[in-house]
Amino acid sequence: MEAIDTLILSRIQFAANISFHILFPTITIALGWVLFFFRVRYAQTRDDKWMAAYRFWVKIFALSFAMGVVSGITMSFQFGTNWPGFMETVGNIAGPLLAYEVLTAFFLEAVFIGIMLFGFSRVPGWLHLLATFLVAFGTSMSAFWIIVLNSWMHTPQGFEMVDGVAFATDWWAIIFNPSMPYRFAHMMLASFLTVGFLLAGVSAFRWLLGDRSRDVRATLKVGVAIGAVLIPVQIFMGDLHGLNTKQYQPAKVAAMEGLWETQAGAPLVLFAIPDETARTNHMAVEIPGLASFVLTHEWDGVLKGLNDFVAEDGTILHPPVAPVFWSFRVMVGTGMAMLLISWASVWFMWRGRARHQGRIAGHWFAVEALPKPILWVLVPMAFSGWVATLAGWYTTEIGRQPWLVQGVMTTEMAVADVPAPLVLGTLITYLAIYAALLFAYVGVIAYLARKAARGEDGSAIDMTHSGKAGVIALSPAE
Repeated sequence: MEAIDTLILSRIQFAANISFHILFPTITIALGWVLFFFRVRYAQTRDDKWMAAYRFWVKIFALSFAMGVVSGITMSFQFGTNWPGFMETVGNIAGPLLAYEVLTAFFLEAVFIGIMLFGFSRVPGWLHLLATFLVAFGTSMSAFWIIVLNSWMHTPQGFEMVDGVAFATDWWAIIFNPSMPYRFAHMMLASFLTVGFLLAGVSAFRWLLGDRSRDVRATLKVGVAIGAVLIPVQIFMGDLHGLNTKQYQPAKVAAMEGLWETQAGAPLVLFAIPDETARTNHMAVEIPGLASFVLTHEWDGVLKGLNDFVAEDGTILHPPVAPVFWSFRVMVGTGMAMLLISWASVWFMWRGRARHQGRIAGHWFAVEALPKPILWVLVPMAFSGWVATLAGWYTTEIGRQPWLVQGVMTTEMAVADVPAPLVLGTLITYLAIYAALLFAYVGVIAYLARKAARGEDGSAIDMTHSGKAGVIALSPAE
């Protein structure tokens, strides 16, 4: 019984650590490129609103980067303390991939982030621009290598097992394993959507506080535009990812769909209460044939059910159904909310451009046209990307169970033989610290927004629309 408790507690602890950690790379991956965009626009136009936007959001980038680094180090320790069997079995593959991430990404970020954060007026403009680009590139490279390892764990290829240990035979097959392109694209889009709504939400908060500065207008438009443009792309990529998952991990798809029996023309289950004991769904609300159409592009396509993933001895070879079923719906539901609010925002700003043309001549979109209810909705939506990312991550990772590396080793094979109370104690400590840090992180962002709204952050203030006297920020020489 203790071994089972240790396994469950270790899984919860790793889930808690990675859930906290992933929040911050999800921001820094895309925010680095958004900062590069702001920096390029300033170099092109010499318009101080872009430098003001850069100076405000680079603080949030620095805060997120620091939180990501610290939580990532803590998480990596667990490979040795909680999951020694993982490295003992597949360390010959996982170790080099993690080393590539450090050598090609983390060092690049570490070298140039100082120039990016503190080099505004201390280095030539071209060098500061280059540093911003290299940091943004480094965050993307870091994501690439982590996704390579995670994807390989889902669709392992390019290796052979010798005496129970994995040895690489083809690094190209390992890196470009069947699910990697879909997962990497899905993660990059998720990061940009997270940042887009963070930009829009924080800018809407500043607007509601009375900040009418030009950089707020710019970042609000950029954030809404990112959401409106990329949500349809993410839906399309999600469809491709689903088809790939159906091919290589059909049990995960069956759990996502709440499908128990193999059938042609499988219904799309909108709502249900999965019951693993009775192996059925209660209170199901379904659309006939739609699941088959979505996953096979044929109305009478055949989908494998969960009952096909039970061994003759009764061993369950599919993931726990309820967590996968519900996390998938939370992800999709959040994405639909993103689509609705971003498109509604674009529509209101576009429709109101003529009414406000005299005040902002030449602009295609008018922030003034956004109704207050839309602005108030955008504020909590600032962190909607986190909700969607975590829900998608739970769908992916819980959906891989009982495998840690698909078809190679189970989660139970990798767990450390340590007392359950010891794991419980560290889990409680982690949760308490993470809750405090998360509260502090959101509080700091709110503080920075209020401070900027008062014109105390050194950013350029548009005196025409705000009525405040501001100071134009010192900018690096171009």
